[in-house]
Formats: sequence, structure tokens, C-alpha cells
Amino acid sequence: MRTRSIILSVAALALSASTVAAQTAPAGQPAPAAPATGRGQAAAPTPASCGPNPPAELKNVAKGSRCFELRTYTVRAESPGNADMLHARFRERTIPIFKRLGMEVVGFWQPVSKPDTLIYLLAYKDAATRDQLWAKFSADPEWIKTRTEMQVSSQVTNEFMIATDYGPMK
Repeated sequence: MRTRSIILSVAALALSASTVAAQTAPAGQPAPAAPATGRGQAAAPTPASCGPNPPAELKNVAKGSRCFELRTYTVRAESPGNADMLHARFRERTIPIFKRLGMEVVGFWQPVSKPDTLIYLLAYKDAATRDQLWAKFSADPEWIKTRTEMQVSSQVTNEFMIATDYGPMK
């Protein structure tokens, strides 16, 4: 229970911080880096410091921490799909693809006051692993079929985080 409440606290703090990106993208897919780039690109380059070797200027972080990515999806009102479809897509199709590719899901949350929003947290060995896994996910034929069959347009934000040196999760 304590770890769960800590994760929820981290999620709440990260949501109040400025995000790395806020782009429109189909749910379950990274936001495009810029209008000219294609699907599967990170919203911004994953910080190289996201992972086991943080730069010296970052204080209070755990050396050896994994790279955590907090992703928030807010379904657009004009979306062809809705929040229920977004949840179904993750539950039935996206999570199995994540598992098959070796993507570690820490958890999913439904904000009580925002029924059109879904938040989840992923953990990676480091930033390079994150980028490789998302590239594989974006090119996965099953994902391409899923995003076509279960279209949901949403605003996507993501935040890259490193564990603190005093928290239980690294």
C-alpha cells in the first residue's frame, strides 16, 4: 500500500510540473516531435540523463535509477472515440503489445475528477531503451491495426523522471 501511495504522489507531483510535450496523437502512441515528423517519435528527445547515470547538477536522485515516463491522455471532445474506448484499447490490445515488447508498465490511473483522462507510468532501463521500445511499438503491425480500428484522438503529455535517492522505488 505504501508503494502505491508513493506512486500516486509522484504522479500528482509530475502532473503539476511542466511537461516535456503536449501534442495531439492517437492514444497509446507517443506524440509527434513536430508537425513534420511521423508517428512514433518522442515529443522531445528523451533526456539522456533519464536513467542510471544522472548528471551531477541533478540533486537528490538515485544513481542507478530507471527512467520513468509518466504519460497522460485526455480524450478530445471531437474525438471519434471516447474515454471508454481508450480504456478498452489499453486493456484489450495495447497492454498485451507492451508486454510482448518488454515494456514495463508500473501502473494505470483514472483521475476521479477527470473521467476523460487516463494516466500511466512506464519504467525503462534508460533513455535509449525507452526510445528503442517506442520505435518498435510504433512500427508493430498489431498496434497499427489497433489504432486504426479503435481510433481515439487525445492530447498526450509525457514527463520523464528519475527516482529520488530516498524513495523506495528505483
